[in-house]
Amino acid sequence: MVEEVKLFRTWSSPYALRIVWALKLKGIEYETIFEDISNKSPLLLRYNPVHKKVPVLLHRGKSISESLVILEYIEDTWKQAPLLPESPYEIARAHFWAKFSDSKLMPAIWHVFLTQGKQQEEAIPPAIEILKIIEEELKGKKYFGGQTIGLADIAFGWMANLLYVLEEITGLKLMNTQNFPSLSAWINNFSDVPAIKENWPPHEKLVTKFQAIREKYLAAGATK
Repeated sequence: MVEEVKLFRTWSSPYALRIVWALKLKGIEYETIFEDISNKSPLLLRYNPVHKKVPVLLHRGKSISESLVILEYIEDTWKQAPLLPESPYEIARAHFWAKFSDSKLMPAIWHVFLTQGKQQEEAIPPAIEILKIIEEELKGKKYFGGQTIGLADIAFGWMANLLYVLEEITGLKLMNTQNFPSLSAWINNFSDVPAIKENWPPHEKLVTKFQAIREKYLAAGATK
């Protein structure tokens, strides 16, 4: 009997993409329900009444929200192709780096992307310092956990694609293979996994979307 597994997502959400990757890596069949965030469906509001956003995983009629929480649920529910190691210490480290992506790296990158002029110049050094921390962690490793793709890699996975999109839009170059060899190698290794590269959103469509987001934020800042 096939289990009921549904994923509420948008085509571009990097958070929802984490869930796509995890389900694909584990070979879990699921139904995708694409949401329009500007016109949220009654089902999305029903299954995520607190945050009212994607992703939401529906399994056997029960809903789970927040991407890192959903990843933990997937790992606990389906044991094949594990995303976490057996060692409690290494599990803790994986969770640490997953949260580091959301609490440190993503806000720093967004701050660079959504600013300009002097404000942007001041935002770049802190972002590069955070990238250096990640570079140091990845030295001598194929993935965050060693030789196998895992939860921390999935958490950082947005960077393997979206960082280049943001660089293209702003004309900035935050990292290169010379200054960040380990991080660059990780991006290549991660992006080469079939479950990952087969599920990237269309590049040009992402550029168009995030260009519009940047212009909106800059326009709003100019009117203050």
